[in-house]
Amino acid sequence: MTDRLTILGIESSCDDTAAAVLRVEDGAELLSSVVSGQTDLHEAYGGVVPEIAARAHAERLDLMVEQAVDQAGVTLAEIDAIAVTAGPGLIGGVLSGVMCAKGLAMGLGVPLVGVNHLAGHALTPRLTDGVDFPYLMLLVSGGHCQFLRVDGPDEFTRLGGTIDDAPGEAFDKVAKLLGLPQPGGPVVEQAALQGDPKRFPLPRPLLDRDGCDMSFSGLKTAVLRTRDGLVTDQGGLHEQDRADLCASFQAAVRDVLAEKSRRALAGQSDLTCFAVSGGVAANQTLRAALEDVASAHGVPFLAPPLKLCTDNAAMIAWAGWEAYRAGQRDGMDLSARPRWPLDRTSPALIGSGKKGAKA
Repeated sequence: MTDRLTILGIESSCDDTAAAVLRVEDGAELLSSVVSGQTDLHEAYGGVVPEIAARAHAERLDLMVEQAVDQAGVTLAEIDAIAVTAGPGLIGGVLSGVMCAKGLAMGLGVPLVGVNHLAGHALTPRLTDGVDFPYLMLLVSGGHCQFLRVDGPDEFTRLGGTIDDAPGEAFDKVAKLLGLPQPGGPVVEQAALQGDPKRFPLPRPLLDRDGCDMSFSGLKTAVLRTRDGLVTDQGGLHEQDRADLCASFQAAVRDVLAEKSRRALAGQSDLTCFAVSGGVAANQTLRAALEDVASAHGVPFLAPPLKLCTDNAAMIAWAGWEAYRAGQRDGMDLSARPRWPLDRTSPALIGSGKKGAKA
């Protein structure tokens, strides 16, 4: 291991093509982080189309790498290692990133490190705030939602998670149900600002059960039924109806995440902080509720800057550095993995198949 390492991170697990350059010496310095989104490509379909996403990644990856290197003020010859998301995610996108990283690593003659995308999110507080282990992480995004006790760079214990839809997925589906544009998270949050969160008594799923597992599919269905009832009764959906539904839905998600966070924190006296990461962590209402929970428990609350909440390559570069420091090196046989749970000992939350556990 050198005293100074400059690592290039590559991320392409869903619909964001990203690259970043991180330099680690006495501390970590993020030299660049660039992201190319695909919202315009998928907007007409109401969600991410895997084939379109994979094609866009293949077309943009080299451009993102070039931009990241240029913005960092370095050359490819100064890159000491390549870190790349090797899963989980949409397999076409993950494969595009892995193949790009392999070509760069082989051409530059530098080590290759395959990174679990979820570990990138889970280790983000170490990049942004230098927190020590152990800490509690709520990873809440479009495709994932789980509480993780993080005891080391590769030591994750899942305390609970969603048994069906992730919150980000539910936000997107609710936006679609209400005729709002995608991505649904920020649109629903904005509409909720003008709404009454108490107008519709939507359910708070699984609060009547012990533990930290969550469910958001039924909540989405409750929004659908409420919408249909309004349409039947008044012949359509008014703008205030949409705002009130958004506010009521967001309040239900907030209450579930807050109560489950209380349960996850209970009995853990050695935590350095309670952190949240993932795209849904950008929601200010949810952040405020989680911060209150952390304060009541007497632990610091950490949330990444908004630009590091959604998928990015800075977190992949950092997770790659953590793995590199621990001695991980991957060869040209590194595989792209659609599924890759962080906690490899707990039973799968959503089941498994030939490709392994989903979560």
